[in-house]
Amino acid sequence: MFTVHPIDPAAAARLRAGGPDAHGNPAERAVSNGAHTPCRHCLHDVPAGAEMLIAAHCPFAGRHPYAEIGPIFLCAHACPPWSAPGLPPVLGASPDYLMKGYGRDERIVAGTGRVVAAGGIAAGAVALLARSDIAFVDIRSARNNCWLARIGR
Repeated sequence: MFTVHPIDPAAAARLRAGGPDAHGNPAERAVSNGAHTPCRHCLHDVPAGAEMLIAAHCPFAGRHPYAEIGPIFLCAHACPPWSAPGLPPVLGASPDYLMKGYGRDERIVAGTGRVVAAGGIAAGAVALLARSDIAFVDIRSARNNCWLARIGR
């Protein structure tokens, strides 16, 4: 099967404490409207009226041409990291998502990037992770290209 991984809890804690984002800036503070504001830590929308952070994030350990940086939302206050089985609620809120398979070197494996319907994420992840050249799968917004979560074995 597979496991869905949110942003690293240490990275979320660092941003909440005022640490720099991927561009070296502190996270911006905003108030959630309750829709389309998926927290990358708990993998639920930030509740309406709740304070949230907006930050640049790079989910890769290395810095190379494939290490994309993009905006993310986080609950401004501590929330539990996603750890349940199956897909989190934020991976069903949009009609489709961008899915890409990566090798152990954190580079996109050619031909794996595709837009999939929300209902096809699980099957797509299982198929990609069955390949020996795929180490993990990243899920992004098909509309805004924002990183949402990582799927691994």
